Amino acid sequence: MHVRLANETDLPGFRREARALLARRVPPQDVHWSVGTGHDDLFADAPEDATDDPPPETGVSVPAAFLELCHTVVLHREPQRFALLYRLLWRLVHEPGLRHDPLDADMLQARQMAQAVRRDIHKMHAFVRFRQVQDNDNALDPLHVAWFEPDHHIVEANAPWFRRRFANMRWAILTPERCVEWDRRQLHFGPGASRGDAPPADAGEQLWLTYYQSIFNPARLKMKMMQKEMPRKYWRNLPEAQLIAPLAALAQERSTTMIEQPATVPLRRIPRAPQRPAPIVAPGGLPALREAAQACRECPIGALATQAVPGEGPLHARLMFVGEQPGDQEDLRGRPFVGPAGQLFDRALAQLGIARQDVYVTNAVRHFKFELRGKRRIHKTPTQQEAAACRHWLDEEIALVQPRALVALGATAARSLLGRPVAVLTERGEWFERPDGLRVLVTLHPSALLRMEPPQQPAAFDAFVRDLERARMPAA
Repeated sequence: MHVRLANETDLPGFRREARALLARRVPPQDVHWSVGTGHDDLFADAPEDATDDPPPETGVSVPAAFLELCHTVVLHREPQRFALLYRLLWRLVHEPGLRHDPLDADMLQARQMAQAVRRDIHKMHAFVRFRQVQDNDNALDPLHVAWFEPDHHIVEANAPWFRRRFANMRWAILTPERCVEWDRRQLHFGPGASRGDAPPADAGEQLWLTYYQSIFNPARLKMKMMQKEMPRKYWRNLPEAQLIAPLAALAQERSTTMIEQPATVPLRRIPRAPQRPAPIVAPGGLPALREAAQACRECPIGALATQAVPGEGPLHARLMFVGEQPGDQEDLRGRPFVGPAGQLFDRALAQLGIARQDVYVTNAVRHFKFELRGKRRIHKTPTQQEAAACRHWLDEEIALVQPRALVALGATAARSLLGRPVAVLTERGEWFERPDGLRVLVTLHPSALLRMEPPQQPAAFDAFVRDLERARMPAA
């Protein structure tokens, strides 16, 4: 049986014909699909009898995800895409287990085709370059024209995005198979054009090239990554492509020149924070210190967090562990190291035979710093000034607890304890001495292990435990 669709993106026609074939129980191998030369609007309403659901006489339904897949796959250039989609539809009806098989060859092929279409749509968003042309009929409202060569039939699908992006500009996009124009009222589609119909460079393009050249950073040049995101096939339509080769050739020389330049002298210097006197042990001990920290507003973090999170543990503890700052769970519960990183920390202590109640656990910063992403509070690293504002709380806590040794968990804690920048990855597992005579062992923060790839985590955890093993003998 031969089925002829109106055009390359005739999804309504495919749905209509596929439902009819299913109703007549015509298997996929008996159907030959082809397309005509017309260009109906992809977004036109389907006929009244063409609905997403099969007709009542078939008595079947398909997952909504398959309908979404069809909308994308029909835009692919593969000639057999309609045959593939009808074969999948037939199998979904007659093989119910297909919808639960993630490794099915037909479904994998359809998903790969959909991914290729989505990538082509994204590249069109990124690499269309408009040029202004003279419009004698409307000199006060110039027309901007772009030439693009898509891999798939995506012009109709992409046109609404450009309409929203450039709503107040008259524009047209020319491609070899399909063209679209926006007159600021509606979209108009037409047949394809040739490259010779595209306008030549204009004055605005030279301004763009000057800007592109000025923002080019040779120190960040990664040619392989750039060619992966901007394949060479797009270069012939990008005006800035002519600058890539000469800029890349001079990248090493320019990077060397940048390094040799003297440091820039800022117009305004932030004054150094005044040196705080030696910590004074607050009357009332740790309870009074914890209560006072709740009212701290020496930096902006305190006004946004739920509460200050003090340290916990016994006085004269053999070890004091200092982290960076409370996390989301710590902020809500008011206790240090009770979230995912704290659970990993407890697991390491248990493996070493160290009881959590025998050590003192605290943070260099008392409040939780975060940014909102939707409804989630995502951790943000405190600045040096924010950590410095909290330094006196940590110093007073150390003076009250009087531990035998300190363990810095992460760079922020190490800087607060040692008063200098610390390269944790190269200085981990080493002991350092503070001016007050206390020894400090540097290691990773447990949250750093959680951010690693799963295959790397077991070895990283073992190395973390070996670092803590050294903390059991501060005099070593």
